[in-house]
Amino acid sequence: MKLSLSVLYLFFCLTGIARAQKVQPFQQGDRVVFTGNSITDGGHYHAYIWLYYLTHYPARRITIFNAGIGGDVAQQIFERLDSDVFAHKPTVITLTFGMNDTGYQNLKGDKADSVYNVKVVASLKSFALIEAKLATHSEVKKIMISSSPYDETSKIKINPLLNKNAAILRIAAEQQKAAARNNWGYVDFNGSLTQVSLHEQQQDSLFTFNNADRIHPTNDGQMVMAYAFLKAQGLAGKKVAGVVINAVAKKVESTENCDVTQPDISPVTIRFNYLANSLPYPTDTIPGGFGRPQRAQSSALKLIPDEFNQETLQVKGLKQNQYALKIDDKTIGIYTAADLGRGINLALIKITPQYQQALAIMHINEERWEIERRLREYYWIHYSILKPKGLLFNDGDATVDSLQKYAKKDFFVAATIPTYRKARFKSVREAWQQEIDLLTNQMYKINKPVVHRFEITLIK
Repeated sequence: MKLSLSVLYLFFCLTGIARAQKVQPFQQGDRVVFTGNSITDGGHYHAYIWLYYLTHYPARRITIFNAGIGGDVAQQIFERLDSDVFAHKPTVITLTFGMNDTGYQNLKGDKADSVYNVKVVASLKSFALIEAKLATHSEVKKIMISSSPYDETSKIKINPLLNKNAAILRIAAEQQKAAARNNWGYVDFNGSLTQVSLHEQQQDSLFTFNNADRIHPTNDGQMVMAYAFLKAQGLAGKKVAGVVINAVAKKVESTENCDVTQPDISPVTIRFNYLANSLPYPTDTIPGGFGRPQRAQSSALKLIPDEFNQETLQVKGLKQNQYALKIDDKTIGIYTAADLGRGINLALIKITPQYQQALAIMHINEERWEIERRLREYYWIHYSILKPKGLLFNDGDATVDSLQKYAKKDFFVAATIPTYRKARFKSVREAWQQEIDLLTNQMYKINKPVVHRFEITLIK
């Protein structure tokens, strides 16, 4: 597939950014804990990464955990490492912070620089404690991720906090240095999103990945973050599958990551059985994200190359006529000989049975994410609200009464209390976790590719 000049520009930007420090791909049995603040807590990038592994490596079972807490700075992350991160018995930990660490003060000039300096120093002091703690767990692989950017350049209505992202980048520079000296992986979310945003803002000054608050990436931004992560893992160019057929020679010229059996090939009719080792990557087309609905996950596909989702079918030597492609007796599309000669990308055709299979996995993964979010709301109440009051994991009636009073002056607590009132019961949390486990098992049950019968016939 040919790339537009716009996408090629972004390709070169993201290539340089995402390969800043290569990250090892996840392996069979890995337990991966994504640790961070609200951008992780309420974000989708880890779910999108898991969906890639579910579809592209269906036999490689991994488990991914969300360990984000909204509002966290490095010190708070340090304080919950044992109880909220290592409690999952991870084999891999990712870590990102910096957005909250730099504060939200609306200052200018020397006064702003002075405040940022103090906050950056405090953040890095806590990061030193995190680094020392992680060093005691040599059995766990670590991946440092720079904070996604604070968008100061979009012309949306809310006034930006000047130089905030520059302060975030100061923290990111130290994060990258720590990754280098400790032999950790490193992924640059900040640079990846910033490059794309600046490019898009040349055409649309209101473009932003960061919703109306300039902070939280919406789902298309979360997809770009997942793209940067997977690219850093060296997974670009790993095809779903590929088939090349020579109709004149009446043979299958090549296959990639799939098996083709029982071929029956002529210049006018081609039939074969097809078993891929992977499934196409499905994307959600429903707008969503932080706050008001924004662009959908699928919107990101216009902004990044499709190098992670190639399921190609190429047929050489057909006559200059139209051909119908059927899979399992279902018409997928009508293509010219030229179309088939160049090759078509089946991964982008949503009515194929293999895409529909992947779509079911995506919906189950989203359901799993929704249930896990309930648990994260429970832990947010504890770590952000109750811990400072000495009430960590105290779920008694007095705590509920205290939260009800506190909610009158805190919108976020008020919004979270309905979930907390259920989750404070251990049996409820256990039931939710059982649902997550059941859904995870189901994803790995239905993500195995199956044999499909292809038929390409001349339309007379």
